[in-house]
Amino acid sequence: MQKGLSYLGRNLPRPRVAFFEFTSCEGCQLQLLNDEHNLLDFLNLLEIVTFREAMTSASDQYDIAFVEGSISCSEEVAQLQEIRTRAATLVALGSCACFGGINQLRNRFSDSDWPSRLVYGDSTIPMTPLPKVLPLHALVEVDLQIFGCPIHKGEVERIVTNLVVGKKISHPNYPVCMECTAAGHICLFEHGEACLGPVTRAGCNAWCPAERSGCQGCRGPAEVANLEELEQIFQQRGIPLEVMLDYLECHGGFPEWSARLRQKLATATTQHTS
Repeated sequence: MQKGLSYLGRNLPRPRVAFFEFTSCEGCQLQLLNDEHNLLDFLNLLEIVTFREAMTSASDQYDIAFVEGSISCSEEVAQLQEIRTRAATLVALGSCACFGGINQLRNRFSDSDWPSRLVYGDSTIPMTPLPKVLPLHALVEVDLQIFGCPIHKGEVERIVTNLVVGKKISHPNYPVCMECTAAGHICLFEHGEACLGPVTRAGCNAWCPAERSGCQGCRGPAEVANLEELEQIFQQRGIPLEVMLDYLECHGGFPEWSARLRQKLATATTQHTS
C-alpha cells in the first residue's frame, strides 16, 4: 500500500485494488468510469492495479478485489477461487455477482445444455458450462456486496470511502417505495403497471420508477418485504401473478419467493385443468 491520505488526523493507506469480471455485460465497471465529476477524487482513494476496462497493465498483488458477474462455467470457478486467495477483501459488484443476475434465468430451463446449443450450435463450446449459473457467495466467501443492475455510482463512492477509512458499511433496510414516495413520483400501480418497489431494497433513489419503468428487484429484498401483501396489490390492480413471478426471477434476488410463487401458480393451474 502507498501512503498519502489522512482522515481525522490519522494517516491512511491507499489499498491496492483490482477489478475483475466474469459472466456479465461489464456495465457495473463502466458505471464507475462514467462518473466523470468525481472520478479523480474517487481514484485518489485507491491504487488500482488491475482494471481491464481502463488500463492495460495488471498485477496479482492486491488488497481488495471488486468482482463483477456471475459464475457460469468451471473455468470461472478456478479463477474466482484464485482471486479469493489473493484478496483480503472480496466485493461482489452488482446483481450478477450478488444473485446471479440476468444470467441465472438460464437456470429455469430443465435442459441445462439447451442455451449452449442455441448459442453455439454444433460448434465447439469454448468453455465448460456449469449445470446452473451461480452468484459468487455460492463458491467463495464474500466480504461485501454492492447491489444493483447496474450499480449506483453514488452508493459505490460512499461504500468505498467508508471501506478505506474503516467506517461501518450498511445498506438501507427499507424498500424502494420509500425513496419513490419521498421523490414525489406517481406510483406505477396507479397506472396498472407492475413494480417490485414495495419489496426491493432501497439505495438506488428509485432509479427505474423515476423513469416510468417498474422496479424489477435488482437489489434484492428489503428487510421489511411482504410477499403476500405484494400479491394482493398485483391482484387488486389486475396484473397477472405470472408477471410478478417474471419480475421476481429477473435478477435472482428473490429465490425463495420465486419458488413459492411458481409452486402456487403451478398448483392453481393443475386444479383448474383437473
